[in-house]
Amino acid sequence: MNIPFRKDAKFCSFFSYSKFFVAIVIALLLSVPNLVFAQDSTAAAAPAGGGDAAKGETIFKNNCAQCHAPTDERIVGPGLKGASARHDFAWLSKWVRNSQAVIASGDPYAVKIYNEYSKAQMTSFPNLSDDDIKGIFAYVDKAATAAPAAAPAGGGGATAASGDAKGGAPSDLFVIVLAALVVVMVLVLGVLLVIVSLLSKAVSGEAEEAGKPDFMARLGASLKKISVDPAIRSATLWIFVLLVLKATIDGAYSVGVQQGYAPKQPITFSHKLHAGEYKIDCNYCHTGVNRGKSAHIPSANICMNCHGVIKKESPEIQKIYTSIENNQPIEWVRVHNLPDLAYFNHAQHVNVGGLECQNCHGEVEKMEVIQQRSSLTMGWCIDCHRKTEVNTKDNKYYDKLVQLHAGESKEALKVADIGGLECSKCHY
Repeated sequence: MNIPFRKDAKFCSFFSYSKFFVAIVIALLLSVPNLVFAQDSTAAAAPAGGGDAAKGETIFKNNCAQCHAPTDERIVGPGLKGASARHDFAWLSKWVRNSQAVIASGDPYAVKIYNEYSKAQMTSFPNLSDDDIKGIFAYVDKAATAAPAAAPAGGGGATAASGDAKGGAPSDLFVIVLAALVVVMVLVLGVLLVIVSLLSKAVSGEAEEAGKPDFMARLGASLKKISVDPAIRSATLWIFVLLVLKATIDGAYSVGVQQGYAPKQPITFSHKLHAGEYKIDCNYCHTGVNRGKSAHIPSANICMNCHGVIKKESPEIQKIYTSIENNQPIEWVRVHNLPDLAYFNHAQHVNVGGLECQNCHGEVEKMEVIQQRSSLTMGWCIDCHRKTEVNTKDNKYYDKLVQLHAGESKEALKVADIGGLECSKCHY
């Protein structure tokens, strides 16, 4: 079967179809989805030993856990296991409220403990009520006798942090893969054109004459013709323009986003050691997190509650002593910053919302050097408000809101439903 074909068919005659291939390349580039800059409790324990163990656990973790364990383990001070059996409540309450007064009274056990632990002065808690102290030791008794519980799957509040959707520009790997795909597509187009040219010559019956350039020479000539073809040059120019435009837009999106920021601090401080290994509660150092807009950066005095006795000769600890002696605050570098136009209140989110530190800050207890894990962008916050359900249990404040919401929707009440998306909530 003879297939009619022009004897003078040239390689670049196929370029009448080149615009079709160029259109495919551009369409594929534009079809790549843009990354969007917004991301999309246990029951209270029954009172034990005359105190509320659930309430006592909170007080213990906020005030005592940095120095004491509810077991026999020694940290800064002795383990508290069996303390309620060794002493009556009257003695325990005096010790908690003012341990130095008990030592000064000559109490044998108090003096023995004081001398055994290098005469370290225990912080006094005169504001704790009898119920608070009973709750603390009810929690200690419960924790000391309970079997070690396995950590809940997902880590509770830390789960939300570990799955943070990353706002901002796409990763460098994404851009590299995209550029590589474009190059591969251009090369494939060139190879297809060469194959079509060779097949056309084979079908036309043209025999390769002696002295005719070899395959590599013909390939070079064909590629040279490709380089001067107007359609290919136009496509290359548009691809370059699109890549530059995409890089510019990605750069604009990343302005003001400090995700991954981990500055060097004036004193080497390990959250992994303090919050992770020693399990010091965040509230002990960041005293404003439950009651104010800011969580507060801890003062040198808080550090000295422990380091007045522990590792006093460490060069890093000596920096704290120098700060106190010179009456100069430690110039910690702030890691998490919001623009001045945005309002955020820690107490509202921690006390009312019940959020864990890990929801926004990541698994701080695993960080040797603290860094910003979440993007903290407007889209990231809005996405959280859209997805987070309001905890309305046992809170009469929400009864009317729940009733009104139930009349309009079958879904759970979200933060967005109670004004969480209103501009004035976060912007002055």
